[in-house]
Order: sequence, then C-alpha cells, then structure tokens
Amino acid sequence: MSQRSVSPSRRQEELFEAAYQYVLAHGLADLSLRPLAAAIGSSPRVLLYLYGSKEELVRALLARAREDELAFLGPALALAADQLDLSTAIRSTWQWLAEAEHRSLLCLWVEAYARSLIEPEGPWASFAARTVGDWLDLLAAAQPARHRRTRAGLAERTAALAMLRGALLDLLATGDVTRTTAAVEAYVRSMS
Repeated sequence: MSQRSVSPSRRQEELFEAAYQYVLAHGLADLSLRPLAAAIGSSPRVLLYLYGSKEELVRALLARAREDELAFLGPALALAADQLDLSTAIRSTWQWLAEAEHRSLLCLWVEAYARSLIEPEGPWASFAARTVGDWLDLLAAAQPARHRRTRAGLAERTAALAMLRGALLDLLATGDVTRTTAAVEAYVRSMS
C-alpha cells in the first residue's frame, strides 16, 4: 500500500481504507488532498508522508480498485471456467456488473480507464490496457485451452469484452438494468 513502509500500521490501513471509500463515493476528478484528508480524519501532510505524493496515493487507490474488481469477478467466473463455456462467463460477469452495490467501484473504473486514455502519463498510466488484459485473461479461462490459443478464440473473447464494456457504460449512464441485460442475453444467444 505505501511505498514508504513495508508493513503499514493499523492507522495507515484505516486511513487508506477511508481514502478508498472516499474515492469510491467522490471519484478522482479534482481530487485534492486537503478535502480528502479532512474527510478521513487526517492531514495533507500525513498523506504526503505516507505516500510521497498525491500521484502515488492515487496509484495505490487505483491498484486497490483493480484488486477489488478482480477479486469480485474471479469467483463470478469460476463456474464458467469449470465448464469451459464463454456464454456462462459472459452471463456471470454481467450479473456481477449489473448489481447495484458495484456501481461506485465500476464508476471509479470507468473514470480511471478514461483518464488513462487521455492523460497517459499520470498515476492511471496504462490502467486501461492492464484492465483489458485482466478481463481478457478472465474470459480466456472460460474457453477450452485449444480454442483459447487461436485467433478465433482471442477474437471471440475480445468481442465479448467489447459487448460487456459497452453494456456497462450504457448501464452506468442510464441505470436501465432491464434493457442492458436483454442486450447481453441477445448477444449470448447470437453466439450459438
């Protein structure tokens, strides 16, 4: 978590968790250390001491968001991987994405993804590319090994990822779970 200490103290862990919850609620746009520190019961000076810079704190928060996303999605895809079925993987992933309690994490993901595209040098550098790789790896696990190593297998999971990402953006923008879920189901049916 902190680059300055190998083993963070309980207080450091509490501050980091509070900062993470703050970012989930408020996003990264215009993040300022002073309001963040006030909201989490700390000071900008303490945060700078712990992380070295605002950029390093943001980098740590994004790493945590990515870890959470993978931790949540991993079990959602375990059944699909056992069955080696991309359709099940798509449905399991969408079910997780569509759950209301994941919206703040997913909004943070979208923000970091977009910022990594338009500001590739900041703490979100290569965030989008890494998450594409993460998702493709998760979806690959749901394909038979022989097929996953082919161009067709890569194209299949790339199309699935593009559809899931598009449906997610639409869901986050509109809140329309019914329509976006119907679109995901139509896509899965078209794969047969």
